[in-house]
Amino acid sequence: MNVFRVTRVTGYRARVLTDRDTLRQRLDKITGHLETPLAVVDLAAFDDNAERLTARAGGKPIRVASKSVRCRSLLERILSRPGWHGVMAYTLPEAVWLVRSGVTDDVLVAYPTVDRAGLRELTTHPELAAAITLMVDHPSHLDVVDQVAAPGARPAVRLCIDLDASWRPAGPLHVGVRRSPVHSAAQAGALARKVAERAGFQLVGVMCYEAHIAGVGDDPPGRALRGRAIRLMQSRAFPELLTRRAAAVRAVREHADLEFVNGGGTGSVSATSADPAVTEVTAGSGLYGPSLFDSYRNWRPTPAAFFALSVVRRPAPRIATVLGGGWIASGAPEASRLPVPWLPEGLRFKADEGAGEVQTPLLGEAAERLRPGDRVWFRHAKAGELCEHVNELQLVDGETSAPALTYRGEGRAFLG
Repeated sequence: MNVFRVTRVTGYRARVLTDRDTLRQRLDKITGHLETPLAVVDLAAFDDNAERLTARAGGKPIRVASKSVRCRSLLERILSRPGWHGVMAYTLPEAVWLVRSGVTDDVLVAYPTVDRAGLRELTTHPELAAAITLMVDHPSHLDVVDQVAAPGARPAVRLCIDLDASWRPAGPLHVGVRRSPVHSAAQAGALARKVAERAGFQLVGVMCYEAHIAGVGDDPPGRALRGRAIRLMQSRAFPELLTRRAAAVRAVREHADLEFVNGGGTGSVSATSADPAVTEVTAGSGLYGPSLFDSYRNWRPTPAAFFALSVVRRPAPRIATVLGGGWIASGAPEASRLPVPWLPEGLRFKADEGAGEVQTPLLGEAAERLRPGDRVWFRHAKAGELCEHVNELQLVDGETSAPALTYRGEGRAFLG
């Protein structure tokens, strides 16, 4: 299996990348009547990404990661496409809202919950309990559920075990994120046995997200040595994961009839879907094509989501300053978490100021041609976090656009 196959840039993506000036003119024209800041999603690029992800999944269903979309209209759009089924939510209140809103009847909550209000709602409504699966990695998560509603007084609560995908090549060395304490097949089997012994629960799934493969770009710009090191790590870590994940799934199946085994993310859809132990993959970020995916060799989505800020002054001939701009992505604090000034082409941040809270100076030849009132279009580093800054997205379809509320616009603060 060639996990890290490099693909050529063709089709719609190629046109977007090579004709950025035309894209800028189109976005400026379509949204010219709107005030900034504003955010758009180009539906042609969004649909192109969805189609290409489906092809990469090789026939296995894709569960959409809602944290990377955060817009109900776009979740409904993607779920209407062949090959996409179910949502991976990030909190229980979000999962309840998605089911009650009719977006889906199949939600996997990606992280363990201790939200007692959400658990009370889940355990008092059989239709919610049948549609929502909770994540667990320790028996204490079951204790929290039992404290809210006794086993005999509630419908069975659906559970999924979070299997840690990180690579531990020797001793204390740990490569990957710190998620679940369940790492080995023996630990997965032991937890599955404890769940099976508890009344009021139904173990239906295993999730294993290989963040060090799906979430780490292997070709960071200007960092060739780091790129080689990442590719070496991934080439060693992925075969180990295939063997361990298969063993863990077998161990869990000794105690439960699993409905699904979930794995992967946008950066590993092709490789993860080829794993016989996996029955479904997850993707979300690839629909928007944020700038972090510019550092991936095997697959780069079409840029589909942008936000615009207005030029408000010209402090020097080759500097244009926009209002706002400090839309920094979560994660390790480094340059890759900054938004990318995308249109017009040829802009860059001032090294000692970066993306500012109130204003952002931009340098480069393109800055010399900008005047107050002009717009600069940016790409956010991460997908769904863009929606935390705006109440609505303008969904661009050809030469027209229509607004769609984000989670924020619907008054839904699922991360507090």
